[in-house]
Amino acid sequence: MKRLTMLVVAAVLTTSLAACSDDPPPVDDGRTVLAPGDGTPHSHTTFVGDGTTADAGGYRLTDLRFPTVARAPADLSFRIVDSSGEPVVDYAEEQTKLLHLYVVRDDLADFRHLHPTLGPDGTWTARVDLTDPGQYRVIAEFLPVDEERNPDGDHVILGQRALLAGEAPAVPEAPSRVATDGLVTIEAPETLPAGEDTQFDFTVSDGAGGVLNLGTYLGSYAHVTGFDTATGAFVHAHPLGAPTVTDAGSELTFHTALGTPGTYRFFVQVRVDGFVHTVPLQTTVA
Repeated sequence: MKRLTMLVVAAVLTTSLAACSDDPPPVDDGRTVLAPGDGTPHSHTTFVGDGTTADAGGYRLTDLRFPTVARAPADLSFRIVDSSGEPVVDYAEEQTKLLHLYVVRDDLADFRHLHPTLGPDGTWTARVDLTDPGQYRVIAEFLPVDEERNPDGDHVILGQRALLAGEAPAVPEAPSRVATDGLVTIEAPETLPAGEDTQFDFTVSDGAGGVLNLGTYLGSYAHVTGFDTATGAFVHAHPLGAPTVTDAGSELTFHTALGTPGTYRFFVQVRVDGFVHTVPLQTTVA
């Protein structure tokens, strides 16, 4: 069992645009959760698993049904079961959702952050449209309400591999530490320190140092989903508070733990003028 301790921090980027209404404030379910702009520091959250295995902490991702055709909307479904094989149906809300679902291709060129719906039999279902064939990983992040198996309120991260058949595209060039979707530019430090209790900043701008109108998405000013490019290990962070305006743009400060040294691909999601942007970038953890 792998444990990754990180402070709840946010910075969210999207490669696609989607209109969004204002989110409700984050739900405080016993931990210290930051309401946008209140300046309160986050508490540490402990994660069980790193998304590379289907089993962690006495839970298992199973019964995965994956799309069979690229570039066409289709349902993706799965169940979470406990160590006795019973479906898990009781979850605590975190960042306004009961479960966060990530679908990522092995080359890290295709990424989705989804929020499936839960059926009465414990089946989670989400609609997804994947760009190209290839080997994918489905990663579920959730907080089970279970005094016996999860008395400390740990987040559980499970991952299951799935193949979307067809001719895989050529591996695209990796993004740099400064990346843009044409409207939003995100800049990461050249190097992030490995280990626990790391603090670092991402800068969001229009590409010329101009300040964008950042709103909240899922109760935070950003969501950052990262993967170690060598191992596939998953990390997820949100900013400590509201952005700070600088000469380079809007600065978002994070405080988290970045496991082992390596190269990491981050997908940063932020809302600007009511639209969510997902921007991938890559930097070194050393």
